[in-house]
Amino acid sequence: MESHKENEINGPHSMGTTIIGVTYNGGVVLGADSRTSTGVYVANRASDKITQLTDNVYICRSGSAADSQTVSDYVRYFLHQHTIQLGQPATVKVAANLVRMLSYNNKNFLQTGMIVGGWDKYEGGKIYGVPLGGTLLELPFTIGGSGSSYLYGFFDQAWKDGMTQEEAEQLVVKAVSLAIARDGASGGVVRTVTINSEGVSRNYYPEDKLPRWHEELEPHNSLLDILSSSSPEPMVS
Repeated sequence: MESHKENEINGPHSMGTTIIGVTYNGGVVLGADSRTSTGVYVANRASDKITQLTDNVYICRSGSAADSQTVSDYVRYFLHQHTIQLGQPATVKVAANLVRMLSYNNKNFLQTGMIVGGWDKYEGGKIYGVPLGGTLLELPFTIGGSGSSYLYGFFDQAWKDGMTQEEAEQLVVKAVSLAIARDGASGGVVRTVTINSEGVSRNYYPEDKLPRWHEELEPHNSLLDILSSSSPEPMVS
């Protein structure tokens, strides 16, 4: 029993996660939750799963934290060299293909799925999914991580072509908050990154600002708040 607990605590860090990439009329919005787990324990409740690759390209990471960080570091290095050689920023497609190449060539060793999103002057805003195994998929929107299984029907109903930036960001925040409510491996805060011709903007949504879903408890600062609010009234004779 003790050895089992020790394995859970010292096990590899993983991001049972919800990651999302959405295109809109003018750019892309990336979103993710912030829970990093080690077995059944929450190792970090405020991690940042949206990593910068270049000034105009970001990547959402899910699966093994070590694997996804290593791939991101390699791709960032190669893109830096690529930019120096060409004298101009790398396109989103180039970044996505580097992620795909590393993921596919090491598919027997990596346990990570990623979403690459960004904007460039040639093709505008683009989203690419690179799931486990190294396939490259160009999509108008894509979702990944353990929370994604709760979101396919939601996106079929809610996503639409030609959304505004505000509509796209609201959709991403709503979707991640829904996954957090339903998926035990997703949690924490919601982070978003919006990329378009004007640059990059990051947003942060704490738990108490997220929409509440059916039967979901309101956030409390202490367990004592919950216990005191649910305690029965004293009997009066």
